Amino acid sequence: MNPQARAIAMYLPQFHPIRENNEWWGPGFTEWVNVVKARPLYPGHDQPRMPADLGFYDLRLPETRQAQATLAHEHGIEAFCYYHYWFAGRELLERPFDEVLASGEPDFSFCLCWANQTWAGTWQGGTNRTLVEQTYPGASDHRAHFEKLLPAFFDRRYVRVDNKPVFIIYRPLDLPDSQATLELWRKLAQQAGLPGLYLIGQSYDPQFKPHKLGYDASIFARTRASLTRNLNLTQLATAALRRGPSKLRVIPYQVVLNTFITDPLPGVTCHPCILPNWDNSPRHGRRGHIYHNSTPELFRTIVRRGIARARHEQPGRQFLFLKSWNEWAEGNYLEPDTKWGNDYLVVLREELLTSNVRTNTKEQEAARA
Repeated sequence: MNPQARAIAMYLPQFHPIRENNEWWGPGFTEWVNVVKARPLYPGHDQPRMPADLGFYDLRLPETRQAQATLAHEHGIEAFCYYHYWFAGRELLERPFDEVLASGEPDFSFCLCWANQTWAGTWQGGTNRTLVEQTYPGASDHRAHFEKLLPAFFDRRYVRVDNKPVFIIYRPLDLPDSQATLELWRKLAQQAGLPGLYLIGQSYDPQFKPHKLGYDASIFARTRASLTRNLNLTQLATAALRRGPSKLRVIPYQVVLNTFITDPLPGVTCHPCILPNWDNSPRHGRRGHIYHNSTPELFRTIVRRGIARARHEQPGRQFLFLKSWNEWAEGNYLEPDTKWGNDYLVVLREELLTSNVRTNTKEQEAARA
């Protein structure tokens, strides 16, 4: 395969029980609990959404992880970007990736994204109580964090740019004195025998200038329907709820997809990030944000735009980030479901692997004219 962009799918390693979630939400809790309890909140609301081919899996099983990687590879995805949770030396949800690293399986590329965000009860629709606070104790913690990451950086499967491991920070503005921290990590990488690091900060701001904070590049991710809303759909939804407070925001996917891709900024490397769908009402209920009526063919439109935007960057940096592979409780996933099967993945494969043919054909037709 020779994809037209380096497609990287964000990956949630949450689908296995951990002690903390058992204490907070009940024995055996995973995101599947929220997925199966979801209900339609207005006419035409597509809930609950159920997995198809891979089923209600458990990420402690190597067979599950292999099946995911095989499916992704067959549809043109180069790698998974695993969310990584580090809270001043405390890790959460680390088991799936640690086992991938230790076992060497699946033989599928990966990188890491530090999800440096405080965990609060609202994340699962509960009260606004702090569960685990994200703190930044200082240089000693950054050194310890780097040492934890180093075995992954040396793994032959790790995604690289100019042989530098790619590392993403979910909330770059939250990192105190990011220039000093990122400089420290680059220095530690070189001391360990690496040529450096390729550091990316994710942002919701299309004007974000990552280089001012010490990053090599940014990812622009449009994940909140609060940026605007369709009043008719929102009014329909809140009216259907009938009683009780509601902050539900609903906007047609066809409208919001036009905001996923930003124009290039001079001197800024910004990697596009596209969403196949979004509906976090399984987590947030009446406070949810919904991109209504996504379809595979609408997704095709934004895949094409994302590929075109990615190809503005230098070779080796032509990333197209996909959010997400498996965020089921946010209605944000590429894995097959019972409504569409694997249609979204088929669209992705067709566009990643045939866009060059389509472009060449158009160029040939233009030349003949």
